Amino acid sequence: MPAIAQSKVNIEQSFADSLTAMPKEALSVSGGFYVPAYSSVAMSQGRLRVDFSVTLSVHNASETQPLIVKRIAYFDTSGKMVESYLKAPVALKPLATVSVFIPTDDVRGGTGANFIVDWAATSEISEPVVEALMVGGVANAHYAFVSQGRPTRTAGK
Repeated sequence: MPAIAQSKVNIEQSFADSLTAMPKEALSVSGGFYVPAYSSVAMSQGRLRVDFSVTLSVHNASETQPLIVKRIAYFDTSGKMVESYLKAPVALKPLATVSVFIPTDDVRGGTGANFIVDWAATSEISEPVVEALMVGGVANAHYAFVSQGRPTRTAGK
């Protein structure tokens, strides 16, 4: 049986030093990120599949304010949610980070895996930095690359 993504990770425990109390003020600013993640990549004219570990990191880029992380969800190539990583929103200290790890042998996400990260703040704040780091290899070749999160905005006329 393949390893499972960090579904049982308790961000509140694992990253206790990165977290602070939830603010009492209303959350007047919010946003989200779509983060492409590649747990598997086709190589060698599609004849070879290389599997990668994935580390999603959410960085609070503000030096002064907490960042509220409302949702971290992992989806597969077909858009089906594979895992949800927060039971409730958490407040990230200024310049602190939380992350989620998906091992190399958890290929449930496939070639089109992605994360959705939703965030909020009590007032104007530096936009968070959200990235996925993929690491893997085949034979003696090792690969590492980063996928930057893209803000989710409504597109239209």
